[in-house]
Amino acid sequence: MYWFYNICLVAYWILQIPILIYRLVFEEGFYDRLKQSAGIMPTPTLQRIAYHNAIWVHAASVGEVVAASPIVRELKKKYPDEMVVVSVVTATGHRMARRIIPEADGHIFFPFDLPVITERIVNIVDPKAIILIETELWPNFLRLAWRKKIPVMMMNGRISGRSMGKYALIKRFTTRMLFQIQRFCMQSAIDRERIISMGAIPERVTITGNTKYDQTYATVSEEERAALRKEFRFDGKGPIIVAGSTHGGEEEIVVKLFGKILKKYPDARLLLAVREITRAPSVRFIIKHQGYTVLRRSKMGTDEDDGTSPQIVILDTIGELGRLYSLADVVFVGGSFVKVGGHNILEPAAHGKPVVVGPNMFNFQEIFELLSSRGVCLMAHNEAEFEKIMFDLLDHPETIKKMGEAALEVVSENQGATDRNIKAFAELIESSGVKLGGRHES
Repeated sequence: MYWFYNICLVAYWILQIPILIYRLVFEEGFYDRLKQSAGIMPTPTLQRIAYHNAIWVHAASVGEVVAASPIVRELKKKYPDEMVVVSVVTATGHRMARRIIPEADGHIFFPFDLPVITERIVNIVDPKAIILIETELWPNFLRLAWRKKIPVMMMNGRISGRSMGKYALIKRFTTRMLFQIQRFCMQSAIDRERIISMGAIPERVTITGNTKYDQTYATVSEEERAALRKEFRFDGKGPIIVAGSTHGGEEEIVVKLFGKILKKYPDARLLLAVREITRAPSVRFIIKHQGYTVLRRSKMGTDEDDGTSPQIVILDTIGELGRLYSLADVVFVGGSFVKVGGHNILEPAAHGKPVVVGPNMFNFQEIFELLSSRGVCLMAHNEAEFEKIMFDLLDHPETIKKMGEAALEVVSENQGATDRNIKAFAELIESSGVKLGGRHES
């Protein structure tokens, strides 16, 4: 089965050659990313992490990086003399990791999962243990770790319904991969059932909760909030609507509703955080030609900025959204009016904000059910419902306040997943006979 997987992988990369060439020419930083993924690390990174028996934490993209941040922070507290290396797959994930996980000793791109490349990088990092954040199954990587007797665990594990369908097609292969993971710490009972149905040994699976409840990097004081309001020129009467992680098609829905809000609340402001920042110029073009004043965050202080307070600010930077949710009166979280499955609704809830989403929240099913059951998150099934919900909230500040208080209660009640994950990791290390103490050369 591995030979078939590797043939398919090689064929995939051969077909990707034209796209890779295009990205090498037009995408800044892609050459360095490609080199790292192919097993060629830059010298400073190599000197910093090579042969130090690191704890390797793999977080594929932005969402997993957010989940990994409290885990890495607690690992460094519990094992201060151990080196921790964080790997990612995407460029945005890499930038986010460098920004919110400064405790890590190294931030690298995960190698292409081909035997020669994987073995080269694993030999360089020479890990004592490997932690997979959420659900990332890399056959050659896991097989090599098994051969080298490196303990592997999954933390903050989550299995979406969509992933279940894909893995069901290759269950025999998936069962073999899961056997090579010694411990599974899953977010919920649903995720535990799903990973077991995929082939995980039940005795290895526990429920530890969602580490995203334990985020602290987005904490914003009153002084910081005032400074952010001034920086973004949101110092009027408001209200402020934040639309986070929006996709194509959702900006049109949000801006259309915002136009109606402006008629009743002329001082209203919209912070529109596009999920893919490369789309920001085209989104700005559309909004500007609808007659609204609009400014991209990345262009503040440039010739594109006339110094006035724009009605709409497009957030096209990495790592700021988590803090900027604190400015909102009401938050809409994207990926939910399109069939993406939603995005992280815990971030705005952690700031005590009421959250509105569209009808597609299948990637955050359990979190949505919890927040909606406590009246924190409201689902709009169509644009008409979206408009009604938003005006009901904006017209009743006391409801906004009540929902915000409930949001803070829910988040507080569900914190502690990081500690449970770290405890499970310590148990795995002890049972595996791995010695954790200080760094040492191999």
